[in-house]
Amino acid sequence: MPDRTPGRSPGRTPDRTPDQPLTSRGAATHRRILDVATREFAEHGIAGARVERIVAAARTNKAQLYAYFGSKDGLFDAIFFGSLDRIVNVVPIDADDLADWAVRLYDEYLRRPDLIRLATWARLERRPAGHLVDDADRRDDAKLRAIAEAQAAGRVRPGDPFDVLALVIAMSMAWSPVSNVYAATADEPDDVHERRRTLLRDAVRRATSPH
Repeated sequence: MPDRTPGRSPGRTPDRTPDQPLTSRGAATHRRILDVATREFAEHGIAGARVERIVAAARTNKAQLYAYFGSKDGLFDAIFFGSLDRIVNVVPIDADDLADWAVRLYDEYLRRPDLIRLATWARLERRPAGHLVDDADRRDDAKLRAIAEAQAAGRVRPGDPFDVLALVIAMSMAWSPVSNVYAATADEPDDVHERRRTLLRDAVRRATSPH
């Protein structure tokens, strides 16, 4: 049976504020739960993930998990929004070189395929249409401003900055773990990855050129 613990969808305010670990031991448990749950949600999705498996692998108990995250949905939210923050921080946009940004996204998908799977589960189970998260939780404001400024300076083709952003991200995901054509892995030969990077870089440069 699915876990029916109370929770929230991404972007909604939780009914209660989860506890925060106050000791180094608590912080270690908190980190283990996040690490284990990331793998669990990435593999099984939100409905398919099991709290019992998470607490067993994290060497803790349900009471501690719920104290920290409120619910299974609250735990997914913590992981999901953390993954969005990671993409923003680890792969910052460079609107003057969107081709290089796309290649760096490609490399991040190879390093952390679980991040893409989490977003895909959120799309399938929570947001089948429209933006992936509520407006208040979107992480693309700075990206859209950067693209708009590059467009105004004549360095990026005109058009809705969001459409340009969506196009570049989609191109960067051509070989991602959720591709319905071919999912690349970090284990493949370096020359194969370099061939794709070259193609991706050239394709994005051509697609976003102001000329």
